[in-house]
Amino acid sequence: MSVISKLMEATEADTDVLRRLDSDGDDFSKFREVDFTFKCDSKEKADTVAGFLGDFQYGTANVIDEEQQYLVQVLIDMPVTQNILLCVSGFMTCIGELYGVEVEGCGCIVQNGT
Repeated sequence: MSVISKLMEATEADTDVLRRLDSDGDDFSKFREVDFTFKCDSKEKADTVAGFLGDFQYGTANVIDEEQQYLVQVLIDMPVTQNILLCVSGFMTCIGELYGVEVEGCGCIVQNGT
């Protein structure tokens, strides 16, 4: 799959996340911790991806070992207005391509002022 196809797929998935948040009354402009997860085929690859994300302060990155599946979870404190979320998600997709790992998408908790 091409990078453009992956970016378009991520945009569609992220827009679905925003629709779900909107249906729960989310205030998109409120900052919250947003997580992006990368699936890596080895601990060395996971350490490299986490190191890159941490060294350049793109977020707080941690390597998670789940039954020989290595994940990198990066946490970013940010609002989730559509343009911001899609830009950050697109950047994470490009990092995935750079390192040859799969990005599983993003997640966050609803922020609705209650």
